[in-house]
Amino acid sequence: MPGTIVDSSFVERIAWKMQVTQTQSEGLKREFKVTVPASDLQERRAARLQELARTVNIPGFRPGKVPASVVKQRFGQSVEGEVLDKTINECVSELMKTHDLRPASQPKVDVGQLDDASDLEFTLNLEVLPAITIPETSDITLTRMTAKPAQDGIDKALEELAKRNRSFENIEEARPAKEGDVLNVNFVGKIDGTPFDGGTANDVNVEIGGAGFIPGFAEQIEGMSAGEEKTINVTFPADYQAKELAGKEAQFEIKANSLKKPVDPAIDDELAKKMGFESLEKLRELISSQAENEYSQLTRLRIKRELLDKLAERTDFEAPESMIEAEFGQIWQRIEQDRQNGSLDEEDASKSEDDLRSDYRKIAERRVKLGLLLAEIGREKEISVSREELMGAVQQEAMRYPGQEQAVFEFFGKNPQAVEGLRGPILENKVVDYLIELAQVTDKEVTPEELADMPGASL
Repeated sequence: MPGTIVDSSFVERIAWKMQVTQTQSEGLKREFKVTVPASDLQERRAARLQELARTVNIPGFRPGKVPASVVKQRFGQSVEGEVLDKTINECVSELMKTHDLRPASQPKVDVGQLDDASDLEFTLNLEVLPAITIPETSDITLTRMTAKPAQDGIDKALEELAKRNRSFENIEEARPAKEGDVLNVNFVGKIDGTPFDGGTANDVNVEIGGAGFIPGFAEQIEGMSAGEEKTINVTFPADYQAKELAGKEAQFEIKANSLKKPVDPAIDDELAKKMGFESLEKLRELISSQAENEYSQLTRLRIKRELLDKLAERTDFEAPESMIEAEFGQIWQRIEQDRQNGSLDEEDASKSEDDLRSDYRKIAERRVKLGLLLAEIGREKEISVSREELMGAVQQEAMRYPGQEQAVFEFFGKNPQAVEGLRGPILENKVVDYLIELAQVTDKEVTPEELADMPGASL
């Protein structure tokens, strides 16, 4: 019965005289009191000291002839700690095996007062993984949305490429800069009257009406003519990439050099060759292929989201509180970062702190439950991750850091636990693929816009 303390008369003896009493069984929480007799600890200490006496070298004594009293004086304290750690680890390991416990997180050990003559007593607290009944999945129906690159989408991408490769021609007419013009300027930026690093530049082309590198910069130089000078005031965004400038007010002394107009190149074979392609047709093929890859990834995300939503509806077990807390902590850290950077999305920004925490805690619980369910399905169906798949994941991680690939490989080579950290996502995707194969899937072709309109996860 939840919350009931087990009768202390129920004591098991396992391994070498270790006494284990289960003192709590509430939900997924377990507590055990463990006692190891002082005589057992003394035997272990003595055995370890004897072992050291045969191997240590101490000036003034022949090897193997060091008196026990000297060995104890020199190494007694370290042996005490070594024996204690080893004993506790062995007790916990044996207890887990005997009680068939699958911990959800690192167990907590609380050791009582201890001296040379006392028994070792410690309390073990842990949360266990829940018993998971895998729901029926073969009757799940899914829709696999697909999209094809549209001609107008390819044309728009080519127009963007042409815009990025535009040239600028001088405007000979003496007139103020207006929207659509490009003003070539020199500037000196200052904060509290002092120039700052990166705030000075010459011959910079600024598009009037364009985004500019600081909000308000391009807007305030509209109307300037070649040769004119002006001082403007701007405020760096709170999420500006240079943290030392974020949110700061600055003054820029501007000198207009010349007025220009942007000229987009013709979208033809010459543009393609300038970008390293044989022809415009080859460039179109690349753009189409990239779009297909992007749509394929979106298709995968959409059907995976739908599958997880339907699995969540069929998931009925208690999730370990420690796992939920750990997942929520990671999520909330990102929320706090977005809040500090001013990049929290509009819907979240409008919520109260309590509502925001409540919503993301539900998301954390959902993620933990789905992760446990997928892992259990993988275990039951003997779905595993091969070494080749792990090495492939390491290769993909290295490709994310061009020029630093060797450093990435060295990091994973020195940190096997980091390699193991890649196993979970790979296994999850393999289990998802397995479940999609079992499901009843209907293919539906949609527009790229419909495919990209990802719905939120059901809570």
